[in-house]
Amino acid sequence: MTTVWVARPEIVVELDGLGVTVALYDGTGEPPGPPETVDFYVPGLLPARESLKIMSRMPALRVVQLQSAGVDHVRPFVPPGAVLCNAKGAHDAGTAEWCVGAIIASQRDFPEFAAAQRDGRWAYHQTGTLADSRILIVGAGSIGHALERRLEPFEVEITRAARTARPGVHGIAELPDLLPDADIVVLLVPSTQETKGLVDRDFLARMKDGALLVNAARGTVVDTGALLAETGKGRLRAVLDVTDPEPLPPDHPLWRAPGVFITPHVAGSTPASTRRVARLVRAQVARYISGEPLVNVISGSY
Repeated sequence: MTTVWVARPEIVVELDGLGVTVALYDGTGEPPGPPETVDFYVPGLLPARESLKIMSRMPALRVVQLQSAGVDHVRPFVPPGAVLCNAKGAHDAGTAEWCVGAIIASQRDFPEFAAAQRDGRWAYHQTGTLADSRILIVGAGSIGHALERRLEPFEVEITRAARTARPGVHGIAELPDLLPDADIVVLLVPSTQETKGLVDRDFLARMKDGALLVNAARGTVVDTGALLAETGKGRLRAVLDVTDPEPLPPDHPLWRAPGVFITPHVAGSTPASTRRVARLVRAQVARYISGEPLVNVISGSY
């Protein structure tokens, strides 16, 4: 009998009827049984360290299925002999939706109007707009495509860039020439050694005055000090779902940086994402027990 441990009750329900033993374990409290029996493991979306360390006690482990697209936080804990799979596709809708909402909120000054409402001020002023904007999407994977589909009705001009150049997509090496024309730069790249610190002082210096940086990737993609220098001068704006460090300490200057809007890593945290992750896990477990190839297998850096 295949033993599956999962971190969400919704996934437990989804696995009903597959003929496997399922237990709920989110990394807190006592394990629901002997870890030595676990074949298939699904840690939490933002897994507790204990839920990752316990994999060292799972000699029978064959599949680690993540609920996230990113894998950098889990990879060091995956034991030899186990296959690591991510949740590519499950968070496309939620993350793309967050990007659209974040861009509109920033362009139309919603955070400023919300502050004025709390103060009881009628703070009328003209705002920016999404229409006619030139948007550079850095990261042309499934989330990038989902975002592009949602942006098209807003009458914008979209340019794509990714690690590998291909028809319709520029290479990362071309960013210095692309950045000066972009009104909005959206980051959707994975966290790898190549993308760490990608958005550094030179990257930001090439962005046009008043441009908006949107980070829905990972905090480590952006040099926080360099971003603070540019936003502190009022030259650039930013909307961030991820930060470095994360969580952001209460006294960190990024909280109070002018023109910066921050959400606490919630882009993919939606009921739709939860449902899609649960369906993905069910499909993966079904493939595993029938001996079929798994999807979303991580074989390289991402």
